[in-house]
Amino acid sequence: MTEAAALPGRPRGGAITGQATPRAHCVLAPNPSAMTLDGTNTWIVAEPDSDLAVVIDPGPLDEGHLRAVIETAERAGKRVALTLLTHGHPDHADGAARFAELTRSAVRALDPALRLGDEGLEAGDVITTGGLELRVVPTPGHTADSLSFHLPADRAVLTGDTILGRGTTVVAHPDGRLGDYLDSLRRLRSLTVDDGVATVLPGHGPVLNDAQGAVEFYLAHRANRLAQVETAVEAGHRTSAEVVANVYADVDRSLWPAAELSVRAQLEYLGEHGLIQD
Repeated sequence: MTEAAALPGRPRGGAITGQATPRAHCVLAPNPSAMTLDGTNTWIVAEPDSDLAVVIDPGPLDEGHLRAVIETAERAGKRVALTLLTHGHPDHADGAARFAELTRSAVRALDPALRLGDEGLEAGDVITTGGLELRVVPTPGHTADSLSFHLPADRAVLTGDTILGRGTTVVAHPDGRLGDYLDSLRRLRSLTVDDGVATVLPGHGPVLNDAQGAVEFYLAHRANRLAQVETAVEAGHRTSAEVVANVYADVDRSLWPAAELSVRAQLEYLGEHGLIQD
């Protein structure tokens, strides 16, 4: 068994940029960081025999990256006809307006403030550009406006930041809500069980070849973290900063500010469910 095969979700080895499934091609944005991993994955999705493509998450406002996405589509004989956003974080959406200008395509998103054109996105919507079928799956939690896109023909789901190709996702208070996030993970698990989804095409990191394994890992991780936070509170660590120092002691301190926002979301969840007392 290879090292990658032993990791949660079985991340795919090799370069992140390139063809991931018959209908999905990744162009990696040049914005690597501790929070964005290798950078933002911009996805070009299209039917193989169509001359129209859909782009999901143009990424940051980086002219070189936006033009590289367009050129990649054009080399495949395709024109970008529509842009979709998984959510509004800058590393996914800041380039959308400029990308729409370059491609003359509409931008559809759950958040009306991010839309360019007459149509938004809602749960249950089906995108059919160029014969492609993409189903809109609501996956709030990482942010209130987070969406995933089910690509049935490839048995794949594009998850934005709801599931990453490596590590786990921050659910940052106040926009992030842990109860919503857990519900979203269960919704994605149902896609793997009931709809045969096998592949995760994430917003950051490598493709995951075991979608169900990835979702189960995320659910187990969240349950474990919640138990750790609850134990820390019972031991007298009352503030989010105190809980982070106790629970996340083995995590790089540069990530502690993000961890503190996550702990606030966990404390809110525990309080709402009567698992801790003020």
